[in-house]
Amino acid sequence: MASSKRKMNRRTAMTEIARGAGAACLGGFSLIAMIEATDRADARAIRPPGALPEDDFLAACVRCGLCVEACPYHTLSLAEWGDEAAVGTPFFTPRETPCYMCHDVPCARACPTGALDRDIPSIQDANMGVAVLVGHEDCLNYKGMNCSICVRVCPIRGDAISLEPGEFNGRRIMVPTVHSSHCTGCGTCEKHCVTGHASIRVLPRDLGLGGEGRNRAGRAT
Repeated sequence: MASSKRKMNRRTAMTEIARGAGAACLGGFSLIAMIEATDRADARAIRPPGALPEDDFLAACVRCGLCVEACPYHTLSLAEWGDEAAVGTPFFTPRETPCYMCHDVPCARACPTGALDRDIPSIQDANMGVAVLVGHEDCLNYKGMNCSICVRVCPIRGDAISLEPGEFNGRRIMVPTVHSSHCTGCGTCEKHCVTGHASIRVLPRDLGLGGEGRNRAGRAT
């Protein structure tokens, strides 16, 4: 009986060890996957002025936070778990706090690695993203009202966004129209849009303007 009990105890102990090792392995794989996931920014993450293209930016950024500290308006944050950017990298959420277009671009000047271009000629060369009218059903102009807030608050007023005549459901309306060659993606229009979910939003430029189509000429569809 004692021998059988010892065997049972030994078997139980080995089972528990095996379970623990398996859990550790699974936990290790999960942790690795989580860490790898943090190296990839969400497509919606809006970077500070002067940021390199996303892959180059992620390779150069050392997550030091100096750009965040240099921003006088507390626009920038370092991403945490669950944010829409790779953990530890700087980004901002225009609906909460837009970029206030500092003429001397202090965030970029503070970057020690070149992830943000310290030699950016002007804040108007920032190229943080591009504003896109995404809420055609919610935009007050499409409901027959005359709203011009996004136009009036734009720091590059008259160039980056304007109201242009259009037609919707048989009605003549004035349509908020973004001129992408002038829009810096500062997000002021998104911040001040009066609809519950902003009808105009800033997206990374490649997403907002659309990339190359999947169906190229000469390829079977």
